[in-house]
Amino acid sequence: MTAIETKHLTKRFNEEVVAVDRLDLRVTEGEVFGFLGPNGAGKSTVINVLLDFVRPTEGDVTVLGYDPTTDAEQIRRRTGVLPEGASLYARLTGREHIGWVARANDATVDVDSLLSRVGLSSDEAGRAVGDYSKGMRRRLALAMALVGDPELLILDEPSAGLDPTGMQEFREIIRAEAGDGRTVFFSSHILGEVEAVCDRIGILNDGCLVATGTPDALRSNLDLGGTISIDVAYVPDALALNAIDGVEDVTIDESTITATITDSTKKIEVISELDEHTRILDITSAETSLERLFNTYTSSSREDAPAVDNEIGAAEVGVKR
Repeated sequence: MTAIETKHLTKRFNEEVVAVDRLDLRVTEGEVFGFLGPNGAGKSTVINVLLDFVRPTEGDVTVLGYDPTTDAEQIRRRTGVLPEGASLYARLTGREHIGWVARANDATVDVDSLLSRVGLSSDEAGRAVGDYSKGMRRRLALAMALVGDPELLILDEPSAGLDPTGMQEFREIIRAEAGDGRTVFFSSHILGEVEAVCDRIGILNDGCLVATGTPDALRSNLDLGGTISIDVAYVPDALALNAIDGVEDVTIDESTITATITDSTKKIEVISELDEHTRILDITSAETSLERLFNTYTSSSREDAPAVDNEIGAAEVGVKR
């Protein structure tokens, strides 16, 4: 089943500004889909079209089987939204925020249980939000998006303001929600977060979808190589690794030699070269980072970068009608 689908979606604000250009996108039910792109790529416009805050110029859109232009209320009742700039009320407690959203959406909710799911204790739930840290505010905003048990979560920079531990916990929450059959669609600039939590990613650049697929599939499609780190008994006096075609850079840290490879097939040559001059103790191979992958697909020098598996406004937090 398909949770989100767009066909030739185009949004023009005038003749010169094309925010989204013939976007074909499909997100299946129950998956965590990461929506990536530099600032101004059109990600927010796409989200606003999905929620009928902005009307498309051309193309077709369905969300949970509904057309946003005619069935926006049905979509919003089934969708939880966490906008990047979520506005909260400093004088209300966390518990009062959840109660307000529940009343606004005619939803029944176990307030403390829901807040506990996002990592807010009972004591914290009773405190005024004005005393919350930024991370606690993001957790509360997520809890508000979860009121009514939505089928689809749309999250914009969900872990903004969280420390590394909080980010990890937030990822676990997202995976748990997806594990319950919920579809999660979120945009993020934190590439490591996307790689850690997403089943698939889509990369948007200048309003166009330049790539879609799993991180592994996108790496394979570009064959950007990666790195190989080799622990040796001793570092040879003369190394010829830079002479190997496909080796971009070589660094030495005590007895560890690391080579950046632009062609993954050259890793065996690096190993063979070192094996002739020293004793190899251990080998660690790493794939291309998602950051490098992202930069490659959005670079003007990669206009011909092939896409993979394309077959496959600010919102008020929690209020769906």
